[in-house]
Amino acid sequence: MDKTQLSVLVNADAEQVWLMLREPARIAQWHGWEMDGLQEEIQQIYYGDDVTEGPDHLRLELGMGDVFTLEPVPDGTRLTLTRGQATGEWAKYDADITEGWSVFIQQLKFKLERHPHTPRRTIFADGTSAAHTRLWDALGIDTGWLPDAGEPYKLTLTTGATLEGKVWYRTESQLGLTVADYAEHGDGLLILAQQAPVEGVREHPGAQVIASTWGLGAAAMDAIGSQWDSFMETHYPDA
Repeated sequence: MDKTQLSVLVNADAEQVWLMLREPARIAQWHGWEMDGLQEEIQQIYYGDDVTEGPDHLRLELGMGDVFTLEPVPDGTRLTLTRGQATGEWAKYDADITEGWSVFIQQLKFKLERHPHTPRRTIFADGTSAAHTRLWDALGIDTGWLPDAGEPYKLTLTTGATLEGKVWYRTESQLGLTVADYAEHGDGLLILAQQAPVEGVREHPGAQVIASTWGLGAAAMDAIGSQWDSFMETHYPDA
């Protein structure tokens, strides 16, 4: 069976990328979002007995057969995650795990390229929709109009917020946007993810919003968080 590979080109040398994979404080700046239990999750995934480091620091084998490889290239480092296969109680989450890794490696790339020395703060919201709401429609985003990755965009969402920046990446189920208002200097990163129903996990379609911010004050963070919480309560209110 062909294994799924997720890959990003990071504008940094392999040593810097390796440190992002091996130092707990750095991992917390791109793996997931701020939440209770994050440090325990990091310890389990990256420092368990089943984790193996390559002697050249270009290969990291995790549990469930997931493998990171680092390839130095002229433009930086090609970071590739080759997925293993979740088994046992984790098998039903395998597709969600793949989607999660897709988000995380994009967050790693953004962190290292845009804000290598500034702590990240995050806002996370999620939910499901018994009405089978489509995330892009609920937000008023015409994905057919959106430019390609690396190109500038400007959107006014149904929430009333106007976002401006560049398209960071796009997949069938995820959209990454840089957002000027999500950082005091430079820009922040907004990742919007649609989730398909999964038997035993999610009866209805779901959505996730991960906003990575840098240097914002409490009032700005509260405003962004309230905006996304309100959106989820309206369009994805089901557990």
